[in-house]
This record gives sequence, structure tokens and C-alpha cells, in this order.
Amino acid sequence: MPVKPLQLWCCVLACLMPCFAQAQTYPNKPVRMIAPYPPGGTSDVMARLVAQKLSDTLGKQVIVDNRPGAAGNIGHEIAARAAPDGYTLLVTSGAAMVTNVFLYKRLGFDPFRDFAPVSIVATAAPMMVVNPSVPARTVQEFIALAKARPGEFNFGSGGVGTTSHIVGEVFKAATGVNIVHVPYKGGGLAVLDVVAGQIALSFADMVPSVPQVKAGRLRALAVTTPQRATVLPEVPTMAEAGVDAPFPGQWWAVVVPQRTPRAVIVLLNQRIGEFMRAPEMQERLSAMGAFAAHTTPEQVTETMKQGTQQMAAVVKAAGIKPE
Repeated sequence: MPVKPLQLWCCVLACLMPCFAQAQTYPNKPVRMIAPYPPGGTSDVMARLVAQKLSDTLGKQVIVDNRPGAAGNIGHEIAARAAPDGYTLLVTSGAAMVTNVFLYKRLGFDPFRDFAPVSIVATAAPMMVVNPSVPARTVQEFIALAKARPGEFNFGSGGVGTTSHIVGEVFKAATGVNIVHVPYKGGGLAVLDVVAGQIALSFADMVPSVPQVKAGRLRALAVTTPQRATVLPEVPTMAEAGVDAPFPGQWWAVVVPQRTPRAVIVLLNQRIGEFMRAPEMQERLSAMGAFAAHTTPEQVTETMKQGTQQMAAVVKAAGIKPE
């Protein structure tokens, strides 16, 4: 028996009504925001900033849930399996969504199929920092020192596949130095061990590094951005320091489990845009060495696609193999 047009529209509306109703009442309980790295690192800082602002604008508490491990993969797996109802958000990064695909034989999640993007919220790039006891005040001095003492200097990262790890591998390939990678469960932990002198250096995110540099507990040798950082204008770029290589940058985004109602994604995107574009947030992130951002969900996907193509070439050039 053929379905009449009126009956068809009634069926469509019946299917859409739960989504409309949820969007109108969302959120009616606290929201969980997964931060897939330990407290103190850039992803954690970003998660807490966004969670605080979302709590204010949504009228319900957004609680940060740190789920570190496996270069962010554990937190991403948890988020991918969460109910697609808008009550689980994830602060992800280019390292987790782009680089890890090339570094792990099994991820446990698919960056494109398991998540629906909301917005990029910040961008930044690592900088090379050393413990003040390292007798090098420039990048070229460090290169000469490392070549004279091959294998003696360890560089820490937030884990295998994080941007700080990839930048270190690109640096090694570009300069021919033999420095040893030491992965941590988060970039903030690596920075703390450089401060403590447990390892010599890190190609660290600027957010946990800048306060240590300003306090004199770390020495910054170069930033990997195309231009010098406003927060540390005296620190040269890698290109200015004589190392012109394709160093990857970093970005952070809010995503939700795939099949989360579109109306909820639109609402979250709108609210994130309101506070990320505010001068207060832009100044706050700039002081930490990062840049506030707001994009459409489609721009997140396009950034992931472009990053995947670029990272394939970088990983191949650095000779990194999946584990």
C-alpha cells in the first residue's frame, strides 16, 4: 500500500521531534568534558578554560574528566564509545586526530567516523626548551654540543605521536643530531622533568613552558612558528636559528561522539564562538603562547584532512614506524 505524502511527513516529524525536544532542553544535567592527557598539559588547560566558559553560558556544570594514556588514545576511545547525547565532549588535538593514525597499528577509534566535530578552539606550536644547566644558549650551539656527545641528551614529549615527539624527530632528521626520545603521559610532565634536570630538553607546547621560561627555570632556544611569539619576542624562530624544516603545528578542538544531534552541535558551536572571540579569551591565550580560534564543524574536518596529508609526508621523512 503506497504511503501518502501527509503520512510521510508525519513520520519524518515524529523522528525529528526527539532531537528538537532535546535541543530545546539541553543541557538539563552536568556535562562531561574528557581531557585525554594528565593535568597541567596544554590539552588539560584548554579543556578547563572551555569547560569553565561553557558552564557559565549553558547554565549547567561542565566537568573535566582527565583520562590520560597511550598518547591520548585511551581518552579518545572512551569518548568514541560514549552515548551520542551531548553530555560527553572531548577536547582533542591534531596530534591525536592526525598523527596517531601513522604511529599506532591499532587506535581503537576512527578520527573521522567516530566523532562529530564542533569547533577548533586554539592553535599553537612547540618551542625548543632546555634545562639551564645545558651549556647551549642557541640552537646552533646545541647542535654542535649534541654532535660532540651523541646519544647523551634525552628529549621528552607528551607521548609517542604527540606534536612534541614529531617535532623532535623532524629536528633530528634536519640537523643530524642523535638525541633520545623519552615519552611521557603528557607534555606537562615532560616539561616538569626538564625543569628538574631529569632530561635535557623538550620540544614542548608553549602553554606549560612559557611560565617556566619567564621564571628562569627553562631556557628557550627557538619557537617552531613562522613568526616569533608575542609572549616571548626575544626567542628566535627555528628558521632564524638556521633550521628550516617542516615542523608541524598544533591545534585543539572540541568534538562529540558521532550521531550527536545536529542541533546540540550547532548550540555548542555558537556558544564556543561567543567566548573564544572575546578579547578576554584571546588575550589570555596569547599570554600563554597560544591563539584563540573558532571554526565551523566542516572546517575542523577539512583541517584534519589537510593535516593527514601533510603528516604522511613528515612521518615518512622522519622514518617513524607504527608500533
